[in-house]
Amino acid sequence: MENCIFCKIIAGDIPSIKIYEDELVYAFLDIAPINPGHVLVIPKEHHESASTIPEATAGRMFRIGSRIGIALKRELDYDAYNLHLADGAAAGQVVMHAHLHVVPRGVEDNFHWNWRQLPYADDAARAAVAEKLIRRLANGPQNND
Repeated sequence: MENCIFCKIIAGDIPSIKIYEDELVYAFLDIAPINPGHVLVIPKEHHESASTIPEATAGRMFRIGSRIGIALKRELDYDAYNLHLADGAAAGQVVMHAHLHVVPRGVEDNFHWNWRQLPYADDAARAAVAEKLIRRLANGPQNND
């Protein structure tokens, strides 16, 4: 995609600080990190949504993300890390090229995801949601777009 900033990074048209690269994925330091060491892992092929990334590439993204997270803990003395992938603008995706954030975390880093919890109205409402999802997944991956 000619106007995609991440595609331009992969092509070398925009500089980045590469952390890892192989035939499927590219990982680089985020220019506006939540904490120092924040890395983005992206597929080399352009995919706006995680739902279109081939399974091997998606698996590699998460495997490399986990390896980077462990490296962050060991080399930069962090306590933990988050793997975060927002799929779509409503989920907080800003760059429309699928990407996995590897966010190093410290016990007292004062960063909060602002996670909320909304209970189901009752057990029947929860069961209805589960039934719909189970039915969709039973139809196979080709019907999950």
